[in-house]
Amino acid sequence: MAKAKKNSRPGKSKAAPKRAPRRGWVNVLSRVLAGMIWVSLGLGLVIGYFAVDLPSIDQASVTRRPRIVIVDSAGAEISSVGDNYGTVTDLKRLPPHVVRAVLAVEDRRFYHHIGIDVIGLVRALAVNVAAGRVVQGGSTITQQVAKNLFLTPQRNIGRKVREALLALRLERTFTKDQILTLYLNRVYFGAGTYGLAAAAERYFASPPEDLTLTQAAVLAGLLKAPSRYNPAINPDLARARAKIVLSTMVAAGFITADQARAADLAAPRMLSAATLARPEPRARYFADWVLGQVESFVGPVDRDIVVKTTLDANLQRMAEAALDRHLDRAEVERAVSQGAVVVLGIDGAVRAMVGGRDYAASQFNRATQALRQPGSAFKPVVYLAALKAGVSPDDVIEDRPIDIDGWRPKNFSGTFRGPVTVSEAMAQSINTVAVAMARRAGMRAVIAEARRLGFTGDIPRDYSAALGSGETTLMELTAAYAPFANGGLAALSHGIVEITDRTGDVLYRRTGDGLGPIVAEAHVAAMNRMLGDVIARGTGKNAGFDRPAAGKTGTSSDFRDAWFVGYTTSVIAGVWVGNDDGGAMNDVTGGGLPADIWRDVMIAAHDWNPATSALPGTGSETRDGISDLIRDLFRD
Repeated sequence: MAKAKKNSRPGKSKAAPKRAPRRGWVNVLSRVLAGMIWVSLGLGLVIGYFAVDLPSIDQASVTRRPRIVIVDSAGAEISSVGDNYGTVTDLKRLPPHVVRAVLAVEDRRFYHHIGIDVIGLVRALAVNVAAGRVVQGGSTITQQVAKNLFLTPQRNIGRKVREALLALRLERTFTKDQILTLYLNRVYFGAGTYGLAAAAERYFASPPEDLTLTQAAVLAGLLKAPSRYNPAINPDLARARAKIVLSTMVAAGFITADQARAADLAAPRMLSAATLARPEPRARYFADWVLGQVESFVGPVDRDIVVKTTLDANLQRMAEAALDRHLDRAEVERAVSQGAVVVLGIDGAVRAMVGGRDYAASQFNRATQALRQPGSAFKPVVYLAALKAGVSPDDVIEDRPIDIDGWRPKNFSGTFRGPVTVSEAMAQSINTVAVAMARRAGMRAVIAEARRLGFTGDIPRDYSAALGSGETTLMELTAAYAPFANGGLAALSHGIVEITDRTGDVLYRRTGDGLGPIVAEAHVAAMNRMLGDVIARGTGKNAGFDRPAAGKTGTSSDFRDAWFVGYTTSVIAGVWVGNDDGGAMNDVTGGGLPADIWRDVMIAAHDWNPATSALPGTGSETRDGISDLIRDLFRD
């Protein structure tokens, strides 16, 4: 019992607590060191993981979309797609205020950090916390170069780690000036432009070496949000942003307050110049149509190219104006909302294309994509097949009721004329005679003739096809009339003349179709005589103007489509009007609204050509020695 009391003395019980603090601090320190080692190992593993597949920076290049520039027949730009990179900008040749404007808003400490700006990151974090949202980024120019040149735009931790590692590597490999040069030549300024040179030319029609302080502030302001601060679209926002850039330059000591005020006062004039420098997009339907064909000529586009086309810019504007003018007048009263126009040379070259009333509202091209029933505008195919079967324009045929297995075609007039010539039947668009011509030739021959003339869509094998119950596009229908205008030669509609790369090397050049004649001269003469009568004394009288011309009206059932397609010795044009939903118009026929539009377009197309010549196969008389046929065509 005595030992028990001795061991339980207070002195013995106080010895243990004196050694416990020393063992606790050792344990804490060892745990901290162990944690640091594990964190370092983990961080090393993470860095090693992301560093394994880092791209090489031996050659600082960028993957981009090649730029395709489309020009008209005179060489003026119509449209462009892809990334627009200007010439390489030399940092040493730039005015100091250009570089300082960019540094002020993008990376003021660029020349003092190692590629990652810790101070900038802390400052951005503080600003964002105070604002309760992300209002300021901490990426350096070096990090942006790494991202723009080598990484995808996706936002995740892996990309940010790789971006930081690449930034450090870039700083070890290149000088600060080289990195800044890479940035200025690759950063996006909006409107498809990459690099300072392209942006200076795009917005101010100026080389970067001549940029003023105001212009430099505007361009530097674009880097935050290129679309929002586009000076050609939002001049007020662009000026407000430029004012912030100027204030930031003052705060950084790059310019004085007086210089900033002077630059801001010059902003309205500069922004007005930017608006004027913006090229207005033209012939957008045509440009889209051409773009869809480029790769079929040159394969996948892997470089900047220029596509020279057949488009006549003046005629294009006039065709657009004619369509708008007539549809504006008829839209409400005649219940017609849409239209399309195609103008071809007699070789098939597209000189104008209007695919609809408003490209911004609808990019659907009604000239090349809309499949509609051509109605009587298909009848020339039927009559051509009949001519080959031995029919003559002067043959007399009975316009009378027809019954084909219960199908009874009717004439638009609702009456029957009795005996008429084939030519008169064409001029007056008599349905029963067209069906009779199809029966004489046979539907197999009619379809074969349609294929020969370029029709690719489905054509019914019954006699309703003689009245245009099949479907086709305006482009296809217009091109089918080309052999009548050019003397019987096949013609493929085309819009591309030549494709070159940026250095001028020819990648493709059109050398001709080589398809040869597909309609005999005698049949061309007969078709021109009959289709000339359509304008002279038939359903197409509204289309007449002061040139020998021929053509055909077309109206589908229930007034869903109305057409006029016609030609002279130099130009072929087609017009369609209707509604996208297939709804009926108010009694609009091919001889009305479409013929009026066609006439105005053809007058514009021939304004440059004072000569008058007869249609192929109808004679070679000039205006001074006009034939009886031409007198008939244009008599009062």
